[in-house]
Amino acid sequence: MSKYRPLSVIEIETGPEPAHTIIWMHGLGADGNDFVPIINEFEISLKKPIRFIFPHACERPVTINGGYVMRAWYDIYGISSGSPEDETGIRDSQKAIDALIENELQRGIISTHIILAGFSQGGAMALQAGLRQGNKLGGIMALSCYLPLPESLDHEAQPVNAAIPIFMAHGVYDAVVPIALAAASKEKLMQAHYTMEWHEYAMEHSVCAEEINDIDLWLQRILK
Repeated sequence: MSKYRPLSVIEIETGPEPAHTIIWMHGLGADGNDFVPIINEFEISLKKPIRFIFPHACERPVTINGGYVMRAWYDIYGISSGSPEDETGIRDSQKAIDALIENELQRGIISTHIILAGFSQGGAMALQAGLRQGNKLGGIMALSCYLPLPESLDHEAQPVNAAIPIFMAHGVYDAVVPIALAAASKEKLMQAHYTMEWHEYAMEHSVCAEEINDIDLWLQRILK
């Protein structure tokens, strides 16, 4: 049964009358505050007025963490390629992200000026929602994550986003989301002919300075 609810968000604009929006989803157990400080690390933030939206996932029990209630985009039963997925939770969160995109369109942001970004579970949701979005988006940034519901992508992917730029990055020492899982997702997306920019870093399940610089350079190319 669907439990879709509108999301509360943190919203920060780097200048007046922003023409671009980046919707950035946090990881499991965090909240929208998690990536707010990263705005000041981007040179693009000084060059363009951008609206950053950091939504808070709803709270729910998470099986892999003993049923503990925390902010999560969906339940996680396991973190291997053969683990079952919480399809209902994933699709509910997808609807909530779709609503954030629709709200930006209503505010006058052109769809190609909207980027979906996320870390870990939030990155998985950026891929889930972005590739299935009916409006042509500007890009997808997927950090330390994997592609959820891969078997349904072939018939659910929207042709309008067939050429969407995708920035995907992962730590080679990640013990939370194994890089092999992320690499398999990358291969799936490349086989589907998506435009991929793949990066690996000598880090664990985190974000590093080199990665932040690469993200900044990617954003400067994407945000025209």
